[in-house]
Amino acid sequence: PYKERPGGGGRALLGEPVLLAQPSDAAATAADMSKRGKSDSTKRRAQRATSNVFAMFEQNQIAEFKEAFQMIDSNKDGFVCKNDLRATWDSLGRIIPEKDLDGMIAEATGPINFTMFLTIFGERVSGTDPEDVIRNAFKTFDKSGTGKISEKELKKALMTWGEKFQEPEVDEVLKEAPIDRDGNIDINSYVKIICGGTDDEE
Repeated sequence: PYKERPGGGGRALLGEPVLLAQPSDAAATAADMSKRGKSDSTKRRAQRATSNVFAMFEQNQIAEFKEAFQMIDSNKDGFVCKNDLRATWDSLGRIIPEKDLDGMIAEATGPINFTMFLTIFGERVSGTDPEDVIRNAFKTFDKSGTGKISEKELKKALMTWGEKFQEPEVDEVLKEAPIDRDGNIDINSYVKIICGGTDDEE
């Protein structure tokens, strides 16, 4: 989810949308869903939730989550603590208040080892609307909170970081994007298009 792209999206984890994800990872998530159209597989995965959190994800997803967990666990003690979260946010250029970090940690019912990490993410994904998943991913780029993202910035991210999409792939992803005269994409409209709707639907 965070080294490459999350299977099923960059949903809020431990407190905020696409937490611990690089902006490029969030873009790759949305781009992947755009290429696939309606994400029936995302819905099916959510419906498969059982008491065994490992049954909620495919093996390749679990491997990706494991890699993300190891990246976040900066002191390599097998647990994610507040200092680990602070270091991760710092690496993303975000200063998070102590109370928010405490709130993230409080979401767990116990020490955050890998199983707890998966459980928290699984609870977020279960029953989640795919539109919300993509919308939260794109909001990583909406630093000013305008509800829009720069086409150029998104294209550069997709081609430069993470999985590194090829230009024809990016052009395919963006060809239906509602781009205004200033070169910005309206997030809500684009999310509806990606999920198989139209930008003028209610």
